Formats: sequence, C-alpha cells, structure tokens
Amino acid sequence: MISKTISTVAAGPVPNDLTDALGSRHLPAGASPRIVSLVPSLTELLCELGLSEALVGRTGFCIHPRETLRKVAKIGGTKDVKLDVVRALEPTHLIVNVDENRRETVEALAEFVPNVIVTHPCVPQDNFALYRLFGGIFARETEASALASGLQEALDEAARVKAECGPEAVLYLIWRQPWMTVSRATYIAAMLGTVGWQSFPSEDEPRYPEVDWTASWMEAVERVFLSSEPYRFSARHVDEVSALAQRPVCLIDGEMASWYGSRAIEGVRYLADLRRRLARGAQG
Repeated sequence: MISKTISTVAAGPVPNDLTDALGSRHLPAGASPRIVSLVPSLTELLCELGLSEALVGRTGFCIHPRETLRKVAKIGGTKDVKLDVVRALEPTHLIVNVDENRRETVEALAEFVPNVIVTHPCVPQDNFALYRLFGGIFARETEASALASGLQEALDEAARVKAECGPEAVLYLIWRQPWMTVSRATYIAAMLGTVGWQSFPSEDEPRYPEVDWTASWMEAVERVFLSSEPYRFSARHVDEVSALAQRPVCLIDGEMASWYGSRAIEGVRYLADLRRRLARGAQG
C-alpha cells in the first residue's frame, strides 16, 4: 500500500480540482505527455479519454482495450515493476493506486518520473473526482464530462433497482483454499451496495477475510457470488460452494464489480441488470 509518494510539478497556481488522492497538486500536462500506468482499470480510463497515443507503458494486467494496448510496452506487473524499463521510456507521468501498487516501488519510480498521480477510489462516486482529475491534467475535460454523465445515469438506475428489490445479504468470494471474501470497506462492497446487495461479514477489517462457513454471520447470508477475479471461479465451482453454503450460488464478473474508472459505468449497469434478473428468478 502507498502511504506517501513524491510529485514534482512546476511552480505557479494549480486548479483546485487537480489534486490527487494524497493531496499532491498537479499542473496541466501540456501537449506531449508520456504516461506509464500501473493500474489496469486506469489504463482503460486513459484510453477512453482518448489518451492511448500518450500511453507509453502499462502492466501485463492492463488488457483493456486489448487491440489498442498491443502496441504499448509492458513494464512488468502491478507490484513487480521493471524500473529500468520504465526509466528507458522517459515518462512524464506515472499513474498509481494506493491498494494496487507498492509504496517502495512508487517511491523508486518517483526518483526519475516527474509527476506521480496517486489514486484511491473507495466508492463508485469517487470516480467523478477521478474523471475530473485526469480530464484536467491531460486536457480531456469534454470526454471526462461525458463519462461523469454516464456514471450518474448508471447510479440513478441502480438506485431505482435498489428501491425495487430491497436489501439482500450476500457473500462475495474472491479466492478458494483458503476461501476469502471482501469486507464492507472495499470498493467491491460499495459497488454491490449500489443495487442493494449488503456484503458479509459486516466488519471493515481485515479487508479480505477468510471465510468460516460455520460463523454466526453466515446465517444472514442469502446468496453467494463467485467472482471471476482474482481467482477465476467457473461453473464447476458452483456445486462445490452450494454444498458448503447451502444457499443460492452464482457466478459474477469480477471486473464489473471491482474495476473503477470508465468501467464503473458499465459495472453499475451490469450489477443493476443482474440484480433484476436474479430477483425475477426468485419470484418465478
């Protein structure tokens, strides 16, 4: 986890909305930024903002949009970054995330990357600030505004679904052997909450607890989700988990529940549609 980093910007007034998650203030990037992204969902956001030509480096996990990214150099993973490769790319900007990248890696990169933009969206609504930040730094205000409108529409629809369907307690599995889930403090739990799914256990810590199938809180759980990432649950796991949980079990697209940036729009819509379909199935 990143708790501090270094961001070097030119002197002079900085718009208030160009402040990142650690409070570092950034100037507009100018005409020819060279961006390295260590965050898959934000690599996708950069492309959605029309910045694919400015993207010079990305991790091996940055796979969307696939065809666009084929020509962008890989610099390792989100946590095992090849510093020498990044240095050779001569980036002007580095995109990182508090949860996904290691502090020591970011500090090492900050020694030679002039501008380090730190992100930390915790709930879907945090994407509005993310759009403004990237749009302001990289002169993509119009594109950022369009994304914000799309997200607001998706959240409004999710709120209608939540009101229609009411609350439902769910367990969202992210790992097998040991079985692991997400806490209420995670972005995933907040995404589920937009459509009325209350994730269990109800505690905030640890963020990714192991599951005790005999725990008292399991009594409240009404449905179990098997995510497609980071562990790739598939149809063959449904019967196994059904036997353990003794509750309805279904697969869920992990990217739709956990990726922020531009994917949040599609993700909220996906969750709203899934909530409606499962509710209809329960009624029928």
